[in-house]
Amino acid sequence: MPRRVYIETLGCQMNVLDSELLAAALQEAGFELAGARRAADVVLFNTCSVRQHAEDKVYSALGRLKHLKDQRPGTIIGVLGCMAQKDCERIFRRAPHVDLVVGPGQISRVPELIERAAGGGGPHVALSADRSSGSRAEVAASFARADFAAPPSRPAAPQAMVRAMFGCDNFCTYCVVPSVRGPEQCRPAREIVAEVRRLAAGGCLEVTLLGQAVNQYADTSEGTTLQLSDLLGRLNEISGLRRIRFVTNHPKSMSDDLLAAVRDLDKVCPYLHVPAQSGSDAVLARMKRGYTAGFYRDMLRRIAETVPGAAATSDFIVGFCGETEADFEQTVDLVRKGRFKNSFIFKYSPRPGTPAAERYADDVPEEVKRRRNNELLAVQNAVSLEANKRFVGRRVEVLVEGPSKTARKRGQTGPLRQLSGRTACDRIVVFDGPTALAGQLVEVMIERAEPVTLFGRLY
Repeated sequence: MPRRVYIETLGCQMNVLDSELLAAALQEAGFELAGARRAADVVLFNTCSVRQHAEDKVYSALGRLKHLKDQRPGTIIGVLGCMAQKDCERIFRRAPHVDLVVGPGQISRVPELIERAAGGGGPHVALSADRSSGSRAEVAASFARADFAAPPSRPAAPQAMVRAMFGCDNFCTYCVVPSVRGPEQCRPAREIVAEVRRLAAGGCLEVTLLGQAVNQYADTSEGTTLQLSDLLGRLNEISGLRRIRFVTNHPKSMSDDLLAAVRDLDKVCPYLHVPAQSGSDAVLARMKRGYTAGFYRDMLRRIAETVPGAAATSDFIVGFCGETEADFEQTVDLVRKGRFKNSFIFKYSPRPGTPAAERYADDVPEEVKRRRNNELLAVQNAVSLEANKRFVGRRVEVLVEGPSKTARKRGQTGPLRQLSGRTACDRIVVFDGPTALAGQLVEVMIERAEPVTLFGRLY
């Protein structure tokens, strides 16, 4: 019976959390985690469908694994997550040696399906219902196998992600998430509080609440409607917990009560990730985002007035269908004046089955997309550097995450290394120090700034 499992994760924090919970469940079932594909009896890809590049990486890896499968026929290969839900038949056409295809709403079945695959009779498929196959309640029920809670064996860690919601009902025209993760479902507040309390008792200092549009959280399980601000208030009372974050937010649901909670609750970090996607009203309308650029700018004003010093970050898509140079310049203006801590900038990638792919031509040439991406990134980097320079000479509190990327790349070893961590406003800080500081809150004096990183010394 296969017992060594390797999980490779692509995509968002939601996928990272899914893989973490799956790994804990597999260990609970007696499996061991392998450090590489070739060291495993079971190779699982937890996939993303937001951009074509992520899918191409999976198909490339699956192609290479065919040789491993030929050499070791007992190896089990699985494709999990969003790509599995969206493209089941295509996966089998391109990679007939795959044994498991499991959608994100069925990932809790993976241990059982591995057992079945080991017994033969495959391939094995577990998918949730299509959004158009029945009523909202029926479709939502087909995603109910998604494990909201962590298994008891989830390892203790200073930082943890906690699922607050699953699915999405916003239906932006470019996005596959509503179809691959199903209807929006909110986890009961009492379950979230209980999980965070367990995590804090195990030494967790920081939790991040996850949801596709987490500020639309609304729990009705207690006979009334609890909003995200109410949930934050309950979590703020948990002993031992030091920081609370939440991502991702939708601009149209950035309410005054939520901003007041960020301002008034001492453990809630002054950090708000609120994707804008574009600064052009015409593009936002084609994206079906549900707000205008003026509405978004007003939201930024309310954030600045209610939570002075808060760090706002955003996402932008360049080269969306029909985007003109004038549209793009409006996005540049929003980035320049929005003063975001940082922004994640992507070239538009048509996703089959989305309204945008069906209704609009992908009419912005690739070289134009590339140029706009680089130009917008340069504007954002200049804004980020200007903001980061204000931290030089200041002392900040950092939650140490471990060795920095540079330290890992250079293979640094020993008790002293270059470490990396984050401030409450989500700024990355790099400094030299004892590796034993990982998982602790420390004070760092900032001495130098770059667009995405602050450099300092232990204070």
